[in-house]
Amino acid sequence: MTAIALLLKGILLGIIVSVPMGPVGVLCIQRTVNRGKITGIISGLGAAFADSIYSFLAAFGVSFITDFLQKNQITFQLIGIIALLFLGIQMIQRDPIKQFRYKNFGARGATHIKNFASVFFITLSNPLTILFFGTAITMMGIFDNKFTTLNGLMLVAGVFAGAGLWWFGLSSIVNRFRKKFRLRKLVYLNYISGAIIIGLTLIIGIRLFFI
Repeated sequence: MTAIALLLKGILLGIIVSVPMGPVGVLCIQRTVNRGKITGIISGLGAAFADSIYSFLAAFGVSFITDFLQKNQITFQLIGIIALLFLGIQMIQRDPIKQFRYKNFGARGATHIKNFASVFFITLSNPLTILFFGTAITMMGIFDNKFTTLNGLMLVAGVFAGAGLWWFGLSSIVNRFRKKFRLRKLVYLNYISGAIIIGLTLIIGIRLFFI
């Protein structure tokens, strides 16, 4: 399989892993509406980078890390659940009108780093993603012929590009309707987004520990 074909398959995998609208998707939409397109894209890139790391581990068969993540997946998922619940509660309590009008460039730059890092660590807290990439690589016969370092890197680059394209597209579409939101409506958007994230997170937690 050529490097270009692997890149295209990686892009497809990156989109597939990003499309399901879970708590991270809701979070990115909420941030786009509240703070703008750039904030939504940067938040999404945090998820894309985390997915790329898992695709790298799956492609290069870093077994000792994979085993560690699988053995401690409950711990990582519990950390992710706590982080998402915290973010959901923060959304409900935060004043979006004050954020919308906030113009301090330095603080905004620092916030971009925080936005990227928060979504990155939340996405990274789900080690089951590595199983998705491992299964997908096997089912699609990506490395049936020959594995090389270049082929592996092209696949990982494709995953990042595909996930990044998804988050860029989603944030761009949401941003088109952003100006239709009156400032007071942003308060209700925060309540709804926070409640959805808390609800989805509780469902994940119930499935994880009780089913």
